[in-house]
Amino acid sequence: MKIQRMLALAGLGGTLLLSGCAIHQNVRAVEGLSERQICVIENPAVRAGFLNAYRQALGSKGYTVRQLPAGAATTDCPVTSTYTANWRWDMALYMAYAEINVYRAGQKVGEAKYDAMSGGANLNKFIAGDKKIQELVHQLFPGGAGT
Repeated sequence: MKIQRMLALAGLGGTLLLSGCAIHQNVRAVEGLSERQICVIENPAVRAGFLNAYRQALGSKGYTVRQLPAGAATTDCPVTSTYTANWRWDMALYMAYAEINVYRAGQKVGEAKYDAMSGGANLNKFIAGDKKIQELVHQLFPGGAGT
């Protein structure tokens, strides 16, 4: 009986440990976007490589990108996007969190979030940041420019 309880507790502990290693990704796609230009507000707190990858991913979907300075308003263009991201170190540097928001006339119309902050022992957190950004953009803008 005592051994069964110990095994049950060990199993519960393993389940809790593994559930703490979750990576979450949620995307609410932008619907019916006919504009071909997206203004991206620069976030100087994020590595420049993120913005470069984001611009390339938007370009691959047929959008032109106009970069706005930090502090610009989401109403400065018909379609505007903001982003944030951060990296962590765990045997290697990896993108732990990314968020992209899209606004039309200042109203949020889409968002993509990738969260590996609780990734723990989950090796899937060691993704190439540019590939993950491309995946998020593909899901965020499923039709591409002018659709």
